[in-house]
Amino acid sequence: MKNTFSRRDFVRSGALVGAALAALKDVFGAAAGWPAGEEGSDIRLGVASYTFRNFSRAQMIGFLKQLNALKLNAKDVKDHLPMEPQEEEAALADYAAAGIKLHAAGTIYFPKDEDADIRSKFEYCKRAGIGVIVAGDPAPETLPRIEKFVKEYNIRFAIHNHGPEDKLWHSPLDVLKAVKGMDPRIGCCIDVGHTVRAGTDVVQAIREVGARLFNVHMKDLANFEAKDSQVAVGEGLMPVKRIFEALGAIKYKGFVDLEYEIHADDPMPGVIESIAYMRGVLAGMG
Repeated sequence: MKNTFSRRDFVRSGALVGAALAALKDVFGAAAGWPAGEEGSDIRLGVASYTFRNFSRAQMIGFLKQLNALKLNAKDVKDHLPMEPQEEEAALADYAAAGIKLHAAGTIYFPKDEDADIRSKFEYCKRAGIGVIVAGDPAPETLPRIEKFVKEYNIRFAIHNHGPEDKLWHSPLDVLKAVKGMDPRIGCCIDVGHTVRAGTDVVQAIREVGARLFNVHMKDLANFEAKDSQVAVGEGLMPVKRIFEALGAIKYKGFVDLEYEIHADDPMPGVIESIAYMRGVLAGMG
């Protein structure tokens, strides 16, 4: 059993956080955005802004710069990517100035089977130049209406599974059944933690979803039956290497976004550890 607390204590002090970030830069390379080697990899890493949900946009930008992690899956939480057009414009200007690129937005919820509500969310993503909507709870009967907007806007629609508690989408395989036969731009965001908690083999799910996989939320669990057992990636039971291998096998072109949901008031130690671990796995895979 790894001594998680001692490792967390190691990176918690100010001086050692600096040392950890310096080491991270050495491992990752000094190039802008994701480091040298990332662009040549089939697996692209990003960060879900929900990780920094207790911090402002300015604070999050500072964290992302420290991490040299400039690919973001943005959410309308705090002031990260507000839905209101003028506020959204200001956020986009801040990200552009910082060299941060947005590749997805979410989780976005679709509680209404109404054109106006659905269109407002597609417009929100269009303004941001985002190509993937990570959707939280669209009811199956709403999907034909959503499909019309997918075709109109040419934005991929990735339904996020939320595990055993989700009344609609326990597993990505539930999503796959519902969207079979629909426009190929409607598919899945696989949350690996919620997938394993639903009793689904996450590696097999990736292979089955295949071309309909548009986004991945990465996290790790110490117990596949306990939602509250989340740990830094590499500290738990998640088969990260096998997940990356499966993504390579299906020729996945999207992002694997770290969604670190614990220690919301102090996420950086776990984020540093998680990103370093994933990069290490990718480096080991060549």
